[in-house]
Amino acid sequence: MGKFVIFSLMILLFSSADAALYKGQKEYVKRCSNCHSDGHAFISKKTSVEWEEYMKSSAEELVKVHLNSSDENVKNSFDYFKNNKHEKNANHLIEFLMEYAKDSGKVPACN
Repeated sequence: MGKFVIFSLMILLFSSADAALYKGQKEYVKRCSNCHSDGHAFISKKTSVEWEEYMKSSAEELVKVHLNSSDENVKNSFDYFKNNKHEKNANHLIEFLMEYAKDSGKVPACN
C-alpha cells in the first residue's frame, strides 16, 4: 500500500512539473513569439541564472528592457506586463525559460 501511495505521489509531482513547462511554452508562443520568433535561439542566449534574474520581482528587469527598447512593437508589449495575466503566468514562463536556457542543453519544440 505504501509503495502505491509513493508511486502515485511521484506521478502527480512529475505531471504537474510538465504542466508548468507546457503552460510556460504556451505563454511564450502566445505572447513572445511575435517578436522573438526563433524561440530556441532567443531562449538559449541566456543561462538559467540570467533568466532567473530577469524574471524575479514579476519580471521587473524584463519589463525595463521592453520599455527602453527603440522598437515600437516591443513597447506595445508593455500592456501585457501591466495585465494580471502576466502576474498569473510569470511562474510558468520562468520554468520554461530556465528549462531551455543556454546551460540546460535542451531544445524546445515550439509548435
